[in-house]
Formats: sequence, structure tokens, C-alpha cells
Amino acid sequence: QVQLVESGGGLVRPGGSLRLSCAASGRIARVRAMAWYRQAPGQSRELVAQITSAGTLNYANSAEGRFTISIDSAKNTVYLQMTSLKPEDTAVYYCNAPRSDGSAAYSWGQGTQVTVSS
Repeated sequence: QVQLVESGGGLVRPGGSLRLSCAASGRIARVRAMAWYRQAPGQSRELVAQITSAGTLNYANSAEGRFTISIDSAKNTVYLQMTSLKPEDTAVYYCNAPRSDGSAAYSWGQGTQVTVSS
């Protein structure tokens, strides 16, 4: 079993920044290929940012230029630095490891709520 614990969310004004963290524990040697997802109320979960095992970074169009995903393998922690936040970024953010078919490798954590509002 692998446990994923997301943290770092909160209420922020438009234009603000947040840094999300995702700590992986359990039956996982070292995090490599990971991704951040988000789910807004009434919407399906979407992939926001991804880092592959080769270190390639991929971002959703909505996140490109504003979000940065990174991994600290020694801490088995994945980060999402978010800047220039917009109200449409409001969602619950999750991390997981994407499979080649697009499914998630592990059980979902509880997520962390990000609310962007003035």
C-alpha cells in the first residue's frame, strides 16, 4: 500500500502563490513519475502537472507558465509551486502516479483545498 498525503492548500487572493506538498509513504521505494491533479466542484478530476521518470515536465494549458512541479526523491515528496493564481484554480488538489493508460497507480489521498478569492 502507498499512502499519499497532500498539504499546503488554503485561501489566497487572485495573483497570489501557494506551494503544495505531497508526501508518499508505504510500499514505495522512491517517487519518480508523479503528477498533480485537481477537481473543482461539479467537474471531473483533471491532470494539472506531470513529471515523468525521465524528468520531463508536462503541464495543462491552464497551468503552463504559472505552475511548477518538482520532486525531492530523498524525501519522497512532490511539490507544486503555483503562482499568479486565478479564481478558476479553485479546486481540491491531489497527487498520484499516472499509469501509461492514464489511470492512477495508487489510492487517492484526501487532497488539499485551494481557494482563490478576493
